[in-house]
Amino acid sequence: MLRRTLLSCIVALMAFPAFAQDEVAPVRVRIETSAGTIVAETDPRAPVTSANFLRYVDERRFDGVNFYRGMELGPNLGLIQGGTASDPARILPPIVHEPTSQTGLSHTDGALAMARYDPGTATGDFFIIVGDVTSLNAGHGGPDDPGFAVFGHVVEGMDVVRRILVAPKSPTEGEGVMHGQMLSPRVRIISVRRVD
Repeated sequence: MLRRTLLSCIVALMAFPAFAQDEVAPVRVRIETSAGTIVAETDPRAPVTSANFLRYVDERRFDGVNFYRGMELGPNLGLIQGGTASDPARILPPIVHEPTSQTGLSHTDGALAMARYDPGTATGDFFIIVGDVTSLNAGHGGPDDPGFAVFGHVVEGMDVVRRILVAPKSPTEGEGVMHGQMLSPRVRIISVRRVD
């Protein structure tokens, strides 16, 4: 009986090898852009957010989109944002919010995080942190502040990220807090692929 139960568990895991691997190990992806290459790694401490990002990668939904925002907060400090720009032809259903207070991750140099409106609305837009922007962590603005969901970090290509951050911006584009932060021209994301 025990042997048969163990065997059925092994067969079940073999049926979903990519899912099981994503849950227990970081996955590296290569982001080829018109400004250079960035290599990032997902963090299994944020399994829902990491799996969502990898689904966009595997379905090639990031191919041909842009880094469209560079929010400069000071010298060598800020974030770049890119992704599907809420294109209905590219986005998948929104995911559950995984706050940094739950995952133990933080918005430090090279962190990958999901862009969103309200918690639970993140789809296919993400950002990369330059410097220490822990003000985006859960709880920073008070106990009810949900923050943003960090799900990985850059392992190569922070020089590319920093170049994008200081790239020219449109003085007129962008609404609300994004006014004056929209890259002009945009930086093309040519492809995003898993690194074997």
